[in-house]
Amino acid sequence: MIAPAPVIESGGRLRLDVKFVEGMRVQQGLWPSRMTVALRRGVPAIPFGRDYGRDELPFDLLLLDPDEALTARHLSGFDLIYAGGDDFHCLGLPDLLHPGQKLVYVIEYTQETRLQIMDLDRSRSLLGRLRGRLWLRQQERRRLRAFRAATALQANGYPAHDLYAPICADTLLYLDGRMTPDLFATETEMTARETWRAAGGPMRLIFSGRLEPMKGAQDLIPVARALERNGVDFTLDVFGTGALQGDVAAAMQQLAEPGRVRLHGAVDFETELVPFTRTRADIFLGCHRQADPSCTYIEAMGCGVAVASYDNRMWQRLNGEAKAGWGSPLGEPERLAERLIALSRDPQAITRASRNAWEFSRAHGFLPEFRRRMEHLARIAGITLAPFAA
Repeated sequence: MIAPAPVIESGGRLRLDVKFVEGMRVQQGLWPSRMTVALRRGVPAIPFGRDYGRDELPFDLLLLDPDEALTARHLSGFDLIYAGGDDFHCLGLPDLLHPGQKLVYVIEYTQETRLQIMDLDRSRSLLGRLRGRLWLRQQERRRLRAFRAATALQANGYPAHDLYAPICADTLLYLDGRMTPDLFATETEMTARETWRAAGGPMRLIFSGRLEPMKGAQDLIPVARALERNGVDFTLDVFGTGALQGDVAAAMQQLAEPGRVRLHGAVDFETELVPFTRTRADIFLGCHRQADPSCTYIEAMGCGVAVASYDNRMWQRLNGEAKAGWGSPLGEPERLAERLIALSRDPQAITRASRNAWEFSRAHGFLPEFRRRMEHLARIAGITLAPFAA
């Protein structure tokens, strides 16, 4: 596996993302032989990391330098190579395969999303963006060639699947998320929120994610301002950090009632964000301007929260399947606020969408989606998985 997870090597110890290691522990538990994971050095910090010795890891680890080129030597001795299709370092792998080796890519972004992310990058000059577009086009040609040569493809989210599935005959669609059975909202919590809404309590909005332009963080306060102007009784809790954190904090103070919006920073997913969302939120406010697969949708839905989002390609397709909320034109906060204004007068509509969101997410939780991915790889490798004990 050539993975995008960060790693820091220091004094014979390895700092790794805890979620990545625990996910690999589940994966290795299913696989009948020892897996090797290749990770690249180069990150300065890992926020939710822990230090491990190599003997503590549930897999063998190969460390690569930040720009180290992959060679046939790196692939030697492996029957199955599982690599990130978003990683340009991996796009030359078909030329390195030995006879009999099988290659499976996993892909999340589409070219449209990559271009949107680049265009929202404030640090790039016009010339830098033009150069970036040229480079992305070159990499996309390499990506299409690699996918045509690959044994199979796993696509995270509808946009990537819809774009790349015609290129690779054996393509699996999955919806990535971290919701395990113990994290989903309970019936008691669902009923309590329905009682709150029926009694006329304030509409409780929530946003979680990176406070970056690609996630639409710049539109959170304009939505709140429009709700204020129209006399909507609401609260907005914002979880996350990023380049726009200072801008959001400053804009909050310009509201007529700044206390309606609360900025929480980054919190632990399982012990803080999920319990809060399950008990103190009604609608996830999705200002995402691009169509990345965004596990945030499926995770908020699993907490029993409906979604009001811009109609990016991911949310449009997901909501078409789940009937879990509402869409509005991309990049127009006033139109998104209009939708919320109408919903503030229709608690039953919120309840219907919340119930749909909850049911859909439970059917696509971490364990069933992960099992499907592993069964796909096992079929390609011609092996039988161990019993799923997780």
